[in-house]
Amino acid sequence: MLYPSVDKLKKQIDSKYSLVSLASKRARQMQEEGGEHLSSYVSYKPVGKALEEVAAGKLRKVQQDASTVYEDEI
Repeated sequence: MLYPSVDKLKKQIDSKYSLVSLASKRARQMQEEGGEHLSSYVSYKPVGKALEEVAAGKLRKVQQDASTVYEDEI
């Protein structure tokens, strides 16, 4: 992956794992629902577009609420 660079992405998201999770969820959303946050993209694939949104600061990780309980935790 040449663009956006991993160094630029690491400035936006602190963990590689969080970055992968965020980009994959956004790529899935773009495939299913559409809706682009940037006016133009270098990449034509959804994952590349999602990473470009992270690099541009348009896509950020949301803090999870500590009181959230998931079905597999019950």
